[in-house]
Amino acid sequence: MTASQQVIAAARACTLCADLPLGPKPVFQVHPEAKILIVGQAPGTKAHEAGRPFQDMSGKRLRDWLGVDETTFYDPTKIAFMPMGFCYPGRLPRGGDCPPREVCAPTWHPRMLAMMGEVGMTFLVGSYALNRYLGERVKGRKLADVVADWRDFAPDYVPAPHPSPRNTMWLKRYPVFEAEVLPFVRQRVRELLG
Repeated sequence: MTASQQVIAAARACTLCADLPLGPKPVFQVHPEAKILIVGQAPGTKAHEAGRPFQDMSGKRLRDWLGVDETTFYDPTKIAFMPMGFCYPGRLPRGGDCPPREVCAPTWHPRMLAMMGEVGMTFLVGSYALNRYLGERVKGRKLADVVADWRDFAPDYVPAPHPSPRNTMWLKRYPVFEAEVLPFVRQRVRELLG
């Protein structure tokens, strides 16, 4: 077993968050040859059930944003998915999902990043990913402001809202994402994936 396979197997067997409502079931997709990395929040219930990231309308929108088909999207040698929390975190009392557990990213991200040396673009979906990967550069800033300043982080990192249909109003309110960021993203994806 290669070192990369050992990391993947250990992450799949992770039980750090054994007390989660649906139990631990890490959902991620990584490979040493991946060219694009998507760092999101945590899997939802559909992704948890399927054991595959973005198994809902968010995934459809995300594929559209990247300009890729489903086969390419789920090819680990092309696109990797590394959420901030690998397991479904449960629901908040007033609706919406709980935040990702804070133990997951520090435990697994460094080990997985070390094995993925060919990543040419990291797509940061939502504030949890932005805060972890852009740190002080975005601390205390609104997502819309960070997205508006996307050129400050590209081509290595691209800040993005969550692709949930619930964010349709946000996308209308802040057209810079669709007008400027997505054309860059699609071009970069074409360059990286050939």
